Amino acid sequence: MSSDTLAQAPAAPDIPERADSLTIVPQRRLGQWTAAVAVLALLALAVTSVLRNEAFQWDVVADYFTSDAVLRGLWLTLWLTAVVMVLGFVLGTLLAAARLSANPVLRSVSWGYVWLFRSIPILVQLLLWFNIGALYPQILGVKTVDLLGPVTVAIIGLTLHEAAYAAEVVRGGILSVDRGQIEAAQALGLSRWRRWRRIVLPQAMRSIVPPAGNMLIGTLKGTSIVSVIAVQDLLYSVQLVYHRTYQVIPLLMVATVWYTVVTSVLSLGQYYVEKHYARGSERAR
Repeated sequence: MSSDTLAQAPAAPDIPERADSLTIVPQRRLGQWTAAVAVLALLALAVTSVLRNEAFQWDVVADYFTSDAVLRGLWLTLWLTAVVMVLGFVLGTLLAAARLSANPVLRSVSWGYVWLFRSIPILVQLLLWFNIGALYPQILGVKTVDLLGPVTVAIIGLTLHEAAYAAEVVRGGILSVDRGQIEAAQALGLSRWRRWRRIVLPQAMRSIVPPAGNMLIGTLKGTSIVSVIAVQDLLYSVQLVYHRTYQVIPLLMVATVWYTVVTSVLSLGQYYVEKHYARGSERAR
């Protein structure tokens, strides 16, 4: 090619040498902003309606929020929730171990227990236990009415119900652990107890904690059902007050706010427990 031809060739356009010299135009998200504004507007209207509605009687809510009757009911609700969760998971762990056992009898009994108690509604179970005296007037020579009071009936009914669900939660957590890690621990000569404590349990807890936290919150709210057998929990306590004062809505709001506060605290605790057991996993990163 001659020098004249090269001289007549069009010059190449100027190409920026640095990427930061380009103008970046942000993507327009008109739909997202419109939806956000609409949701915030509706939320503001709802909050304003609740705060300005005189039927809620927020002054009455404030008066009874920390009253002795309400706090006693709250304490019984918290105590009952803790007892039921501990006993439920202890029994549920035994059922899960039986379900994973090589013994066919234990597997069948565990499966039957879970099937039965998950099939019967909790309200029906409580009423059956509350009226157990009609079937067994005496147990070990003691009248059933004297032996099983309302609180005892609530503990038995709720614990047996929770254990059925806890068994599946624990079983699912154990099955989520890679079998190869257990075999590797066996090859290293670790004892059965050390394998469970150092290998299986820490990894299983990643799968157990989230549903267990949901069960804890569900149990807290589910304890309100014991009011049908005259256990003076939080709901029954506010019912006793509004049956006397006829201030139904504000007393129900007292119970609602307390349930919301306690549930929020439990949810925060669940978050940190999940974060602890998720250390080093992909989910934590």
